[in-house]
Amino acid sequence: MSGGLTLDPSSLLGSGPTQIERRARHMDIGAVPVCAGALGETIWLACGDGQLRVFGPDGAMTPHKAHRGAILSMAMVPGEDALLTGGDDGRFLRVAGDGTVAELAHHPRRWVDHVAAGTGGRIACSVGRAVHLHDGDGQVHALDHPSTAGGLAFDAKGGRLAVAHYGGVTIWSKEKRGWKPATLKWAGSHTGVTFSPDGRFVVSTMQENAMHGWRLRDKADLRMSGYPSRVKGWAWAGALPWLATTGADQAILWPFDGIKGPMGRSPLQLCWSVPSLVTAVAAVPGREIVLAGFATGQVVFSEIDAMAEPRMVKRSAGAPVIVLTCTPGGRLLAADEDGCMLWADLSAI
Repeated sequence: MSGGLTLDPSSLLGSGPTQIERRARHMDIGAVPVCAGALGETIWLACGDGQLRVFGPDGAMTPHKAHRGAILSMAMVPGEDALLTGGDDGRFLRVAGDGTVAELAHHPRRWVDHVAAGTGGRIACSVGRAVHLHDGDGQVHALDHPSTAGGLAFDAKGGRLAVAHYGGVTIWSKEKRGWKPATLKWAGSHTGVTFSPDGRFVVSTMQENAMHGWRLRDKADLRMSGYPSRVKGWAWAGALPWLATTGADQAILWPFDGIKGPMGRSPLQLCWSVPSLVTAVAAVPGREIVLAGFATGQVVFSEIDAMAEPRMVKRSAGAPVIVLTCTPGGRLLAADEDGCMLWADLSAI
C-alpha cells in the first residue's frame, strides 16, 4: 500500500467501504475459518475443510492440505518457524513454515480438540479428558483430568501447562520426577485458559458470561463478570499487559500489571462502534493497538488509551467476524463465519 494511509475517527459515521477496504484483498475461501496465527509476516488460517491457507506479506494465498477432516485447533511454536494443529481425524500434526507436515500422534476415532506449544520443545494435545504432553526429551506423558479438557496453555518458560476443565483449571509443573498437578477450583465449566505473559496469573473463559482468574502465588480469585454474552476470544495486548476480550459491545481490556492485576479495578472499554457484540479481538505485537471484529462484520481499530477515538478498518456489513489476526508489521487478516476474508496492510497507519 502507498504512503499517506490514514484512519479518520469520523469514518465511523461514514458509509461505503473505508480507504483500507478499497485497497485490501477480498476473498471467499469457501470454508469455515477456525483460527489463525502469524509466523513472522505470514498469516496461517486453519479451516473446517482440513486446509491451512497461508497468506504471505503481499496477501497472496497458498493452500496446504493438512487434515482429512476439520481442523479444530492450532498453536504457533515459540521461536520456531512451525505450528501445531489438531483435527477431528484424530491426528496431531507439526507443520513447518514451508508447508511440510509431520504427524506427531494419531488417536483413531477420537478428536484432537486442543493443542499447545511451549519453549524447550514441549508440546501438548488434548483428546477428551486426557492431555498428551510431549516433553522436550521425547517422552510422552498422559495426564488425566476430571472432565473433557476445555483448553491448554503453556507459560512463557514452558515449565507449566494449564488445562481448563469442569470445576476449574489444573496446573501441571515440571519437577525432577515428572509433571505434578495443582488444582485451581471454581465451580462451572471452564472452556479456555491462558497465562499472563509474566506467568503470575492464570485466566479461564467459562460457559457462563464471565471469566475467572487466579493469582498463582496465593490462589487468590479474580472475578471478571458483567459480560452480556460469553467470552469466546481474547488477546494479550500492549506492554502493561492488557487482556483484550470479546463478549460485549466494545473490546474489554483487563489490566494485569502490579501485584493485584485486575483485582478491584475496572477494565478499559475500547473499539466502540455500531450497537453490536464484539466477536473477535487482536493485538499488534509490540504496539499499543487493539482491533475488534463485530457480529455485524465491521472491524474497528483503537490505540490502547482511555481517551482514544475508535477508527473504522472495515465498514461493510456481513457475517460475524470470527478470526482476526495481525502480524508485527501490521498485516491484518479478518475472516467471517461464512468464509469471506479481508487481508489488509495497516503498516502505513
